[in-house]
Amino acid sequence: MSLLSKLFGSSKPSAPPETYKGHTITMVPLKEGSQYRLSALIEKDGKEHRLLRADTFGSLDAANEAALLKARQVIDQMGDHLF
Repeated sequence: MSLLSKLFGSSKPSAPPETYKGHTITMVPLKEGSQYRLSALIEKDGKEHRLLRADTFGSLDAANEAALLKARQVIDQMGDHLF
């Protein structure tokens, strides 16, 4: 088990990736006890950005929804400067 998994819990894609303005968003919430931390992977043209926030949610669906909304917001604000 990697150090990051020990610190942040396990992460794996929890929903099919979504495409938004040419970016692929994969929701990968981090399980921490009974909560899920907001986390997503944003990819475009072979480049990646890991979105990780302190927000936690009581359900996987809520964490996925919030991650998708936050990733879209970051893409809208930063565009390709994200990478």
